[in-house]
Amino acid sequence: MQPLWQFSAGELGATFRDGLSTPSEALRSVLARIEEVNPRINAIVTLDRTGAEKAAEASDRRWANGQPLGPLDGVPVTIKDSILVRGLRATWGSQLYADYIPEADEEPVARLRASGAVILGKTNVPEFTLHGYTDNALFGTTRNPWNLSLTPGGSSGGAVAAVASGCGPIALGTDGGGSIRRPAAHTGLVGFKPSRHMVPRANGFPVILHDFEVIGPIARHVGDIVLTMDVIAGRQPESRAADTIRRPARILFIPTFSGAPVDPVISQAVTDVAATLERQGHQVERVDDFKLAAPIAEVWPVISQTGLAWLLSQRPGSEAMIAPALADMALNGRAYAATDYLNALDVIKKVDQEFVRLFEHVDILLTPTTAAMPWPATQTHPEAIAGEPVGPRGHAVFTPFANALGLPAISLPCAVDAQTLPIGFQLCMAKGRDRALLNFARDYERITARPASWPLISAG
Repeated sequence: MQPLWQFSAGELGATFRDGLSTPSEALRSVLARIEEVNPRINAIVTLDRTGAEKAAEASDRRWANGQPLGPLDGVPVTIKDSILVRGLRATWGSQLYADYIPEADEEPVARLRASGAVILGKTNVPEFTLHGYTDNALFGTTRNPWNLSLTPGGSSGGAVAAVASGCGPIALGTDGGGSIRRPAAHTGLVGFKPSRHMVPRANGFPVILHDFEVIGPIARHVGDIVLTMDVIAGRQPESRAADTIRRPARILFIPTFSGAPVDPVISQAVTDVAATLERQGHQVERVDDFKLAAPIAEVWPVISQTGLAWLLSQRPGSEAMIAPALADMALNGRAYAATDYLNALDVIKKVDQEFVRLFEHVDILLTPTTAAMPWPATQTHPEAIAGEPVGPRGHAVFTPFANALGLPAISLPCAVDAQTLPIGFQLCMAKGRDRALLNFARDYERITARPASWPLISAG
C-alpha cells in the first residue's frame, strides 16, 4: 500500500470513511514526509505540529462516530504565509511583519477549519507576494522539488513545493497576477484562480492589488480543487446551465500574447494539448496574433507599484526594512498620480468589455500558463526566453488578464516525458463560470489520466 502522504484529499476521505486509516495516521505520514523533504525544499516555514495533532485527534473521533464535518474533515492543508491563520505567525515574507501573530483566521481559513481540515502550517512567499519566484530575507529560498537548483515560481512557491513533494494534498494560495497558476505549472500541479469575489475574504493583510487578488486552491487533482472550492466558496446559487458547457466546446487556442516569446518546449506541449482537445471532438481555433490583453500588461505596474507605495506610506521608514527591489518598486509607485491609477482602472474596464464580447462566441481560452521553464532558484526572473531578452514579467504574460477581468482560470499539467520538467496549460472562461470550468477540467483530466509520479527531491 502506498504511504498516506501520497493520497489525494478525496482518497484520504474515502479511507477515513471506510475505516482503513484515520486522520491521525494520515497526519503522521505527512509529518514524516515533511521532516524528510522540507529541509531541502524550504516550502513550509511555520509548522504547527501541536495544533495539527489536536485537530486530527478531534477528526478521528468524528469519523469514528460517523459524524464528519465534510469530505475534507481530517485532511492536512497548508496555508500561504500571506493568508492569516489564528495564532500562527503571518509574515507576508517581510521583516515588517516578522513578529505578527493574528488573532483571527482569514475567512477562507475559518471555513476550512470549520470543515474539519487539519491546518499544518504556513508556506513560503516572496516579500509582499510581488515576485514570480520565492525567496525572502526571513526564510530564504524555496526550491522546486523536481530540481532543487531551480525555482518553483511564485508567489505561491512554498505552496506548490509542499503539494508537489507530498507535504499535504492541498495548499491554499493567493493569485494576484498568476501567483497560483504559474507555480502550479512549474511543479506539475493543478492551480485554480476563482472568479473575483467567488471566495469571500475578511480579516486579511492590507489590500495592495485592488480586488484583483483572490484566494484559491492548489492540488494534484481537479477533484481536490472542487472539494476545496465547495468549502471556501460554498455551493454558489448558479443555474444548471451555468455549471455545464456546450459540447463540443468552442476553444480559442492562443499560443502567445502580442508576439511575446515562449519557450519552444512549452509551445509544443500546449500545441499538443490543443490537438488532444480537437481529437476529443471540440472546436479548436488557433489565433496567432492575439492583442486583446495587451493594454492590461501596459497598466499593470501602475496597480502593483502604487499598491506597495500606499502600504509603505502607512509605516514611515519601512523602506529600510524591505528588499531593495521592493523599495525601488515603491519609489516608482509614488511617482504615479491618482489620475494614472484611475486611467489604469478605466483601461481594464474597456478591455473587460472586449472580453465579454469575445466570450459570446468562444467558450474557453487555451494558453500556456507561463512563457518560461523554471529558472535558477535565487534569480528573480529569466533574462531571456526562446533566445530573446525579456524583462521581469516576460515569463508572466499569460496570467494577469484573468485577474484584472475577474475571470476564472485554471492551470493543468501537460503530458510530458520523464526527462522534461513539468509544463502547464491554462484554461479560462467567462466571469462566474467557475463550476463549468472545473467540470471541463475534471473531464479532461479523467480522459487523459496518467500514472502519478513523484519528484526524487534531488538536485539536478
